Amino acid sequence: MASGEAPHIESYASGRAVIDGQLHTRDVIILPDRVLGGWWRKAGHALSPEDLEAVFEAAPEVLVVGQGAYGMMQVTAETRQALQAAGIELIAQRSDQACETYNALREERSVAAALHLAC
Repeated sequence: MASGEAPHIESYASGRAVIDGQLHTRDVIILPDRVLGGWWRKAGHALSPEDLEAVFEAAPEVLVVGQGAYGMMQVTAETRQALQAAGIELIAQRSDQACETYNALREERSVAAALHLAC
């Protein structure tokens, strides 16, 4: 990754993503300046505010949530409210779509992604 350049998702398939040449087979958070691999949530298929501490600290304009290959991970109402209160726009999509959305936004806005790679 070049200095000052947001991470780039090179490819995604159910259960795996390649980000800046690095293969990830566990869920991942992408911040505007770095990648946090091996991310896990308090409750497997529910995204809570506690799961996104690094995102809140980074304070991006947008958070793209990849809900899994089949959209199984849900963003709780509490998380939606916390993101709104922090002024972070939320985009929640199946992970394949979320990867495309993240890549499209990364050059024009401060964006983070929280990707559930499997189901």
